[in-house]
Amino acid sequence: MANGQGGMRRPNNPAPVSGPGALSRRTDGGPQQQTSKMTGLGYGENADYNEMQQSAPMSASGSAKSAAVRGREARTAGKQAAGAKPLFSPTDRPEEPVTAGAPFGAGDGRPVNPGSKNIAQQDAMTLGKYLPEMMTMANDPNTPDGFKRFVRHLRNMQGA
Repeated sequence: MANGQGGMRRPNNPAPVSGPGALSRRTDGGPQQQTSKMTGLGYGENADYNEMQQSAPMSASGSAKSAAVRGREARTAGKQAAGAKPLFSPTDRPEEPVTAGAPFGAGDGRPVNPGSKNIAQQDAMTLGKYLPEMMTMANDPNTPDGFKRFVRHLRNMQGA
């Protein structure tokens, strides 16, 4: 053995060898959560970021549990969650159409923000005083198309 190298090397974790076939297990310790490094943070902020990652470790994804054990655990977790319903359980609102709240189809179809049209109209009127300068800039051949569309939209809103 030159320089102390060679010879038997004892594995660190968890088992030196794996069993055959169905008894086989990982010998490298399995998957583990890796903390990611954040760049561009100020002095001391990366330590806070790493501390947050380590405070809530993720479970290893390569579990050797059988499908029956995972299914049983999922059913018990579903029963323990307060107020949670299974995905394919019967509805609590049989008379309500599935498109209720959407801006199309059956249902009340109320918009997400009822005052958004009025707010957009007020903004367009406020920006109207800048419209002549914006139209001059929009006529320049080097002006981006997005700005030209914005000015056209703003001009159309003035007449509405």
